[in-house]
Amino acid sequence: MAESSERSQFIKNLPKIYGLYTGGFIVFILLMAVLEQLGVSAATIGVLFVAFTVVIYAVIGWLSRTMQVDAYYVAGREVPPVFNGMATAADWMSGASFVALAGGIYFGGHGYLAFVVGWTGGYVLVNSLMAPYLRKFGCYTVPDFIGTRYGGNLPRLVATVILFVASFTYVTAQINASGTIASRALLIPFEVGVWFGLLGILLCSMLGGMRAVTWTQVAQYIVLIIAYLVPVIWMSNVQGFGIIPHFSYGDAVSRIAELEQLYGVGMAPAGDPEVRGVRILTTLHNEPGTGMASWKFMTLAFCMMTGTASLPHILMRYFTTPSVRAARKSVSWSLLFIFLLYFTAPALATLTKLQVLDPNLATGIIGKQIEEINQLAWIQNWHDVGFLAIVDGNGDGLLQVNEFFMRPDIVVLATPEIAGLPYVISGLVAAGGMAAAMSTADGLLLAIANALSHDLYYKIIDPNADTKTRLIVARVLLIGIGILAALVASLRLTGILGAVAWAFDFAASGLFFPLVLGVWWKRANRQGAVAGMVLGFLAGTIYLWYVYTGGTPWLGIDHLRFAIIGMPVSLVAMVVVSLMTEAPSAEVQQMVDDIRDPSGTTILERT
Repeated sequence: MAESSERSQFIKNLPKIYGLYTGGFIVFILLMAVLEQLGVSAATIGVLFVAFTVVIYAVIGWLSRTMQVDAYYVAGREVPPVFNGMATAADWMSGASFVALAGGIYFGGHGYLAFVVGWTGGYVLVNSLMAPYLRKFGCYTVPDFIGTRYGGNLPRLVATVILFVASFTYVTAQINASGTIASRALLIPFEVGVWFGLLGILLCSMLGGMRAVTWTQVAQYIVLIIAYLVPVIWMSNVQGFGIIPHFSYGDAVSRIAELEQLYGVGMAPAGDPEVRGVRILTTLHNEPGTGMASWKFMTLAFCMMTGTASLPHILMRYFTTPSVRAARKSVSWSLLFIFLLYFTAPALATLTKLQVLDPNLATGIIGKQIEEINQLAWIQNWHDVGFLAIVDGNGDGLLQVNEFFMRPDIVVLATPEIAGLPYVISGLVAAGGMAAAMSTADGLLLAIANALSHDLYYKIIDPNADTKTRLIVARVLLIGIGILAALVASLRLTGILGAVAWAFDFAASGLFFPLVLGVWWKRANRQGAVAGMVLGFLAGTIYLWYVYTGGTPWLGIDHLRFAIIGMPVSLVAMVVVSLMTEAPSAEVQQMVDDIRDPSGTTILERT
């Protein structure tokens, strides 16, 4: 009773607690700025920023430790909509959103806006098709819904396997991002940085589960959104576009178009545009394209939308709200908080590219002496950790646009240095990127460990396991999966944005239609769900392997959008098999009707 009263008081005091936290973080930024003026080295400031924020998250994780199943899996179902929206935004705005999205737009131009459209538009599907109804169901995990809705252990097991593949793919990208940040901020090799990032991630989530992750993610959102907005606003003001660049950087786009024509971007020499994972500019920044380009844009946006509505670590966040109504409100708050970053990403990519390309700006490097450019601190720093290269291909000693190679993943992290901003801003951006990668990795690792411990171990292997054993299993799995993900991330099999796109495609191929039809089609049954999950997932995976190993893409469907193959197979298989086999029982069909009724107790509380 006393613990319940303390929790209630804590919930009431959340605005005050996080208000003080925000004020304290701003004071810390100002302190770092003072230290920089006093001559403290950039390396020290970078270490202090990353270390300070990671320690804060770890303290929150420690204070939120719990041995209660409800608190560990769903944060006690007591998270208010506004704060759940912030936690979801942090969970959502991963290393891909913070670190890699603007880099994708920087190099890929207009086509990469499909990620922005898909990732924001996906929340319309979450709100209209998923979140309120899964909250009404009252489950702990996505496989928990699949297993109970369709009945039997087989659907639960298949859903758990798909969850594992999608979430594991995603979490390796986040640990990749944390390794990239740590390697630059702490001046350590990337392969060591991934382990540093993993340690911080485990400290946040291991002891408190969803409760710890929730309150840590709120703190991480505050850090990452401040870190993302400050350099963009600063650059915009310096370049003359005002302090709100989101509506005024059109002139920057026009100037980039002029410079790209001058430098011959889009007419790069034939050959491999990538060297050791770094890229040159080969795509026009503001060229929407027609025909196949439009098809690619729409299909990528569609895959990202449906993947958004299928990813278990996002859907789990809406299991933590007090009610169905709160879950629906929480989705709206999530979209608002996510919008703040996604609306800023194109502006950041544009202004940063202008900083590099425009010879009239002090930071412009194209057309200048390579010997002089190699002396720039930011060029040296990123070259030393293997993320940037300059090759004098024609031997004239001047840097051409197709002689400057850079990994897309570092564009946001390098922006403050490129723009000549005080190093304190670089430290702030590194802390924000680490917050973004850690917050998503926390949610993903928890989604995997919870599904394996609850749906595989407790529901299938040992239904008689007590609470202590279940939570110990969850924590051991959390550590083991984290270590495995760090090992895979250290191999750098693909870029951050590419790995994240795969995760969305895996989830959409195997889970989208079983989830949607589980809520909206009473006739969907166990056999249909299993067929839809297995065949959709296999079709998408086989196609990914085909194109990734050199096969010719069908209709422009490359490795970023293989859900376009998996989803139709899943839908057809599920509908056909469901209609060919026995309909679900009257009890199950009534349960489906009850899911869509926002009033009353949750479904699982009645069973």
